Amino acid sequence: MPSPDHELGIRLAAMDWLRVRTNDGLDTITFEELREFEYGGGRVPLMDAQRGIRKPQSLGAALSIRTVYRREGAERPYEDGLRPDGLIDYKWRGDDGNHSENRALRAAMEQHLPLIWFVGIAPGVYQAAFPVYFVAEEPEKQQFVVSPERDIRLGGSPVEEHLKRYLLRETKQRLHQPVFRATVMRAYETRCAVCALRHAQLLDAAHIVPDSDESGIASVRNGLALCKIHHAAYDSHILGIRPDHVVEIRADLLDEVDGPMLQHGLKERHGQPLMKVPSVRRERPDRELLEIGYRRFLSAS
Repeated sequence: MPSPDHELGIRLAAMDWLRVRTNDGLDTITFEELREFEYGGGRVPLMDAQRGIRKPQSLGAALSIRTVYRREGAERPYEDGLRPDGLIDYKWRGDDGNHSENRALRAAMEQHLPLIWFVGIAPGVYQAAFPVYFVAEEPEKQQFVVSPERDIRLGGSPVEEHLKRYLLRETKQRLHQPVFRATVMRAYETRCAVCALRHAQLLDAAHIVPDSDESGIASVRNGLALCKIHHAAYDSHILGIRPDHVVEIRADLLDEVDGPMLQHGLKERHGQPLMKVPSVRRERPDRELLEIGYRRFLSAS
């Protein structure tokens, strides 16, 4: 039986290693890189080649979980997914709750141990989300519930309900935004759709329609890689993108004189096509979502 210090120590060391290797979660990491982590003088791969649940022999509970890459429209062997409350469903291995891998997950839940969640965003390429915790098991659905908080299930007072809503918003940011960003950056080859700038630190994954909106699906088709200037301009309806991928700038700014950024960064993009769209057709911006965003731009102009 491994000691509590060992169970926790290897997890904290792995997460510190990942923070360095992924630029504090900004960058993705490959399967081969995940085999390079070392602890206690030996190599401890953070992911198994064939299994979605990783439990090294020296541990009594699972260390990491994986959600495999799925191209747009394809099915995964296990359908992990976003719940209405903002948390994540993670399916059992098979349908036997007593399977050794399910027991390893249950042990992590019962001991309140942090895990690492690897989400595939391309073949052999992953976005790491950590720490995450198993906060509940739903045997009737053959799944566990994943959260970035150890205890997110609160009582029913108004103050607690307000806090719960806040925590769930934070959950969406911590669990889903990094995955959305990584998927969008891969599709756009880390270039701004409007100006083709290629510096990851200056790029955001923007939602065409906000994810808080009923139409704001969590998909690369609802995403645009935008530099921070063009992201802010898009969100504030200074810049609009037509369904045919043509950029428009709000009319009053076209007559304004305010220096080189306004002139070259915005005004000169008016009437021009996007400079970068995904090469894979199924990952390109959804026309109906662009139409929704463009109508909002027009109504705000």
